[in-house]
Amino acid sequence: MYSAIAANKRNTVVILVIFMALLGGLGWLISYFFGDGSWTITFLTIAGAGAYAWFQYYNAASIAVMTSGAVLIEQKDNPRLYRIVENLSIANGMPMPKVYVVNDPAPNAFASGRDPEHAVVAATTGLLDIMTDSELEGVMAHEMGHVKNYDIRVSTIVFGLVVAIGFISDMMFRIAFYGSRGSRGNNDNGGLAILSLVFGLVAMIIAPLVSALIQAGISRQREYLADATGAMTTRNPDGLASALHKLGEYSAPLQRQSASMAHMWIADPNKPTVLERMFSTHPPIADRVRRLLEIGGKF
Repeated sequence: MYSAIAANKRNTVVILVIFMALLGGLGWLISYFFGDGSWTITFLTIAGAGAYAWFQYYNAASIAVMTSGAVLIEQKDNPRLYRIVENLSIANGMPMPKVYVVNDPAPNAFASGRDPEHAVVAATTGLLDIMTDSELEGVMAHEMGHVKNYDIRVSTIVFGLVVAIGFISDMMFRIAFYGSRGSRGNNDNGGLAILSLVFGLVAMIIAPLVSALIQAGISRQREYLADATGAMTTRNPDGLASALHKLGEYSAPLQRQSASMAHMWIADPNKPTVLERMFSTHPPIADRVRRLLEIGGKF
């Protein structure tokens, strides 16, 4: 159990280092091809992306609630869900998060908030309808695990890096394109202009794809980590494994969904195709169930 959690944390750190290396490499290449002054533009781009990510981080809970259409509940509104979340908060030694319900027949759940003191958890009506108490406890323990592990902080940092790489890649292409147009009459610089244009085009296409793959890799590691944390909290990995199995069998997507918060749900709300799974923020449910069953055998 603890080794699985430690391994997921190490993997996340490694992926973040690769992400930063990709960002730094793009900045160096811009400076190399287009002049030292490009470093200033690169820095401003990263700073702007960081400011945007900070806004997203600071308002993560309210943005998620508004986007999903979740409704705040009290204990009298749904004693079953509220009691489970309350018991998990006590078990984790965490403040009681705000509890929300999303009116949607598709079973799913999410958590958000910049820290345990500003956390929210939500479950859809579809989830409440099909889950047993043990399964619902496993799902909510998974979501509380995200809060406990500060996953919103990690995902927001990654989001800011993705935005920065996207901006820089687009900037590289624009500099290369307009630079090449201005050099068409100069035979001496023509070859360099064409090379810069080709390089800018390749970077614009490849860098966002690589960053999307890295983002998906980090998100998947956080899902594995939340599964392990939830199983450790409840001491019942089979409950979460059974819940995930049910989620995997449900084929219809959420009625109200947003690509910006797809990574927050316990199961991918978009029901991706085979090709889209390469960039999916969620690991295959079959793998998650297998890991949980392996963890269960070690209790």
